[in-house]
Amino acid sequence: MTAYERLCAARDQNRPTAIEYIRRMFGESFLELHGDRRYGDDKAVLAGIASLNGMPLTVIALEKGRNVKERVARNFGSAHPEGYRKALRLMKQAEKFQRPVLCLIDTSGAYCGLGAEERGQGQAIAENLMEMMTLRTPVLALLIGEGGSGGALALAVADQVWMMENAVYSVISPEGCASILWKDSSKVADAAECLKLTSHDLYKMNVIEKIIREPKTADSGRLYESLGNLIYETFQEAKKLPVEQLLERRYQRFRKFGAGN
Repeated sequence: MTAYERLCAARDQNRPTAIEYIRRMFGESFLELHGDRRYGDDKAVLAGIASLNGMPLTVIALEKGRNVKERVARNFGSAHPEGYRKALRLMKQAEKFQRPVLCLIDTSGAYCGLGAEERGQGQAIAENLMEMMTLRTPVLALLIGEGGSGGALALAVADQVWMMENAVYSVISPEGCASILWKDSSKVADAAECLKLTSHDLYKMNVIEKIIREPKTADSGRLYESLGNLIYETFQEAKKLPVEQLLERRYQRFRKFGAGN
């Protein structure tokens, strides 16, 4: 598949959203929590606590919605500052109770409207980047669809970052890139190739640690079961590490980006 074809697959309206991952991996154990304790509850960020094979964890997801009504309510997965503050509030809660944090990412980017800017969108994202780097509990980020710009990175400062096979992860949308470089948004396919946004490109550049293969058939039950077990095993290993070693590994993960290139 070309980069543009994977981009289209990541945006496909029938692609499972975060709600499906949560339902299939955690079932009724997931308890949603609301609000940032400052302004309101952002429905683009679905967050709470759950149990995975008996292990408690905090789950934070960017949810686009599955139909027109849900997508409008979820703001198409583009979070406001209160959404990122809600995420950070639950991360600090997870740190207090020594729960691992799983972030499910699917967004074209943070909401860039006037209200979001007035309420401190840039600061909210920056605070997440800073606080996640020193969060004293294991953190795993999984890109399940689109991973757009700082809106995705605000939940991806993790010990490991995984991607679904047809997910994408980029500093800018291909349409935005084409408009800036060529003044022509129709060159989106060329931009997608240049941005190296596919899971395979990013794995080669050591930006992500793992690619999760996607099933070829409609029966994806085994995907969620195997993915859940893999997440469980990864967190169990991470929990064995001394906290200072965990933080140093996370720090070095980001420091090595671009080394030798």
